[in-house]
Amino acid sequence: MDHEFWLQRWREGRTGFHRSEVMPLLQRHWGSLALAPGSRVLVPLCGKSLDMIWLAAQGHRVLGVELSPLAIAQFWHEHGLVPRRHASRHGVHHVAGNIELIEGDVFDLDAAALADCAGIYDRAALIALPAPLRARYVDELYGSLPAGCRGLLITLEYPQPEKQGPPFSVEYAEVQARFAPGWECEQVERRDILAHEPGFVAEGVSALATAVYCLQRKHADIAAGPA
Repeated sequence: MDHEFWLQRWREGRTGFHRSEVMPLLQRHWGSLALAPGSRVLVPLCGKSLDMIWLAAQGHRVLGVELSPLAIAQFWHEHGLVPRRHASRHGVHHVAGNIELIEGDVFDLDAAALADCAGIYDRAALIALPAPLRARYVDELYGSLPAGCRGLLITLEYPQPEKQGPPFSVEYAEVQARFAPGWECEQVERRDILAHEPGFVAEGVSALATAVYCLQRKHADIAAGPA
């Protein structure tokens, strides 16, 4: 699964992962993170998600990262916004109001780019990646976020042999293993959603659940553990 896979999905309009409404799980659980107004929130693999509009409306500065220039163009057009643009070593930055979208690879971000991110919202990034890339993604992206950063992670769980991802199944044990020891990770909701996902049923998936985790980055000395 490479860059061209996702660029082609956007060109062909095969974007079933895009929701036409704000994610209810975001609305239900975001407040528990208690981020201050004006906090910068990272949204990796953001597409043209309406969740970014909602986060901005809560008073946050949103930093989305997306490979597809088509997705970014559609986002601005659909919301009647005209962004300013500039380039950096991380990609092309599109900025309008309190939303900034970086057209580039999420793996090109580093600690300097993410230094002022107080929050992260991950609905469709971790589950979009196969297992080897998930390990790299958590190590590199989450590992570059500052101490104290808080986040909301939403995953899917289903019998992986029954469906070829993406989205991929990411079970509780994997989340705990990947995020320890650098993050505190608490599952705050898990529910069966198979009846609401006819596409999964049509593919022969026998069980499907979604899970929500609240995350908090530990301080460096705590994450490192004893010498």
